[in-house]
Amino acid sequence: MKIVLLVLYFAVLIGIGLYCRKHATDVDGFVLGGRSVGPWLTAFAYGTSYFSAVVFVGYAGQFGWKYGIAATWAGIGNALIGSLMAWFILGRRTRIMTRHLDTATMPQFFEKRFDSPSLKIGAAIIIFIFMIPYTASLYNGLSRLFGMAFSNFLDYSVCILLMAVLTAVYVIAGGYMATAINDFIQGMVMLVGISAVIYAVLESKGGFTAALDGLARISDDKISSTPGIFASFFGTDPLNLLFVVILTSLGTWGLPQMVQKFYAIKNEQAIQKGTVISTLFAFVVAGGCYFLGGFGRLFSDQVDIAAEGYDSIIPTMLSGLSEGMIALVVILVLSASMSTLSSLVIVSASTLTLDLIRDNFAPNMSTARQVLLIRVLIVVFIAISAVLALVQYKSSVNFIAQLMGVSWGAMAGAFLAPFMYSLYSKNVTTASCWACFLFGSILMTANMLIRPMFPAILQSPINSGAIAMLVGLIIVPLVSAITPKPDKKLVDDAFKCYDEKITVPLSTSLNSEK
Repeated sequence: MKIVLLVLYFAVLIGIGLYCRKHATDVDGFVLGGRSVGPWLTAFAYGTSYFSAVVFVGYAGQFGWKYGIAATWAGIGNALIGSLMAWFILGRRTRIMTRHLDTATMPQFFEKRFDSPSLKIGAAIIIFIFMIPYTASLYNGLSRLFGMAFSNFLDYSVCILLMAVLTAVYVIAGGYMATAINDFIQGMVMLVGISAVIYAVLESKGGFTAALDGLARISDDKISSTPGIFASFFGTDPLNLLFVVILTSLGTWGLPQMVQKFYAIKNEQAIQKGTVISTLFAFVVAGGCYFLGGFGRLFSDQVDIAAEGYDSIIPTMLSGLSEGMIALVVILVLSASMSTLSSLVIVSASTLTLDLIRDNFAPNMSTARQVLLIRVLIVVFIAISAVLALVQYKSSVNFIAQLMGVSWGAMAGAFLAPFMYSLYSKNVTTASCWACFLFGSILMTANMLIRPMFPAILQSPINSGAIAMLVGLIIVPLVSAITPKPDKKLVDDAFKCYDEKITVPLSTSLNSEK
């Protein structure tokens, strides 16, 4: 059953990739789907790029074990901050200004918004450096899940190669549009899958009430002596839980692969619908993942955290389910990982092609050659991520998986504040962008290389990443206030797109009623 479902699933993905070839004939079509993607596809593309196997297998298990049912706050934060507020604050303005400036990538936005080629190069280098370990980390956790599901019948190395090859095929063939349509299908699998898995796992422990009661009876004196702490509202460590919420929620505002979804959306109504759809999707998928992980300690008699790590928690919770449910879980986690991988490699390849190679070494490169180079680099990035995942699996090198938190913190810490402020304020300066770029990337690099020298609370990549984002929100206005003001004509030209007058029907806006 598991093999048959996987074959059918892969066939659908490749079929859609081949069907969407007509949308991928030029750079704008390949990278952004011609900026004509509707609300459902965009919302699901946003959500499926957000949540991967790292969340379902890694983060849900780890934070559920540490904080109990309170880990659900991370999922709620993902929905309200990472989805609802991100769409509300960034969606519309990003779509309008990026179209006005004719930009397809985040580095291009910084170049044209500030008339600074050096900003573009700096942003592209940060993306290039920190996106590769991020893509490699997507495979993390899949090895244990596949070992549980197939009982060594299908080697995990084969899974990695299949995932890499099939993702490459449909992304290269159909570009962003194929990715968006497949993301919709993968998102539906994720919605159904997580709902079914939560129900099945809780039923195996006597239902929700019995499971919650069992969780309340568990204690761990190494963490807290408070009775029922793992079933409490704020869990064992509210401060560190808050850092988790900030990193995994606010971080989406500065991640290139997330922000780029707003570039491609079709119109105003699509943004309004997409906001609601994306938020509901995050509530179910993210909220469900962390909620499920919160019951991990009910399986403590089957898990040896010291020997097997946190990634073993969720697979252990699922190991007792029926064959049909396990098959659904396998496709659920593959869907989450492949959708995120496809989004990351499009961003990486387009950034390297358009912002580094074309603009610096081949300014006269034709459109056809640009699309071809993007396709070639997609193969390269997917191959690198697969090789790193195989190295980690074969040699038990754990640092690759740990780099996911570093990558997320570095990119969001570098880009969140400069990008958001640039959409709203005419006072943001080039110097403030550089200050934030350097602070976020250097802080997270140092956290990776000299972690023991950091204060105890900042030794966690998650906490450091959250601090990088929050401090960036202070750095940009502060540095902008003490550095020379940007050219008024340049800024006015960028912001005039917001003042453009349009005529809309009454069904869209009552403000036009006389």
